[in-house]
Amino acid sequence: MTAYLITKTAHLVFVMAWMASVFYLPRILVNLAEAGESPEVRTRLVLMGRRLYRFGHVMFGIAVLFGLALWLHFGMSGGWLHAKLLLVALILAHFILAGRWLKGVDSGRALPSAKALRWFNELPVLLLVAVVWLVLAMPF
Repeated sequence: MTAYLITKTAHLVFVMAWMASVFYLPRILVNLAEAGESPEVRTRLVLMGRRLYRFGHVMFGIAVLFGLALWLHFGMSGGWLHAKLLLVALILAHFILAGRWLKGVDSGRALPSAKALRWFNELPVLLLVAVVWLVLAMPF
C-alpha cells in the first residue's frame, strides 16, 4: 500500500507541475501578442516561454512514467481510464500547439489575437475538470 501511495503522490505532483506550464504558456503568448514591437520584452517572453515549454515536457514525461507504474503494477483500469487518457491527449495537443506558436514567433510568424489566445488559455481548465471528475468518480 505504501508503494501505491508514493507512486500516486509522485504522479499527482508531476501532473500539477505539468498543468502549471499548460496554464501559463498561453498567458505568455497573450503577453507576446500584446507586447507590440518592443524587442527587449519580446525576447524575454520568448525565452521564458521556451524554458517553460521544456520544463512542461519534462514534467509530463515523469508524470507519464508514474502513471504507467500505476497502470501496470497496481492494476488501474476501466473505461474511465480510457476517457481520461483521451482528455490528457487533448491537453497535450493544446500544449504542443502553444509551443508551436511560440516557436513561430521566433521565425517571425504572427500569433492569433490576444482575445483568441485568452479563450485558448481556458480550454485546458475545462478538460482538467473532466479529467479530475473521471479519476474521482470512475463512472464506467
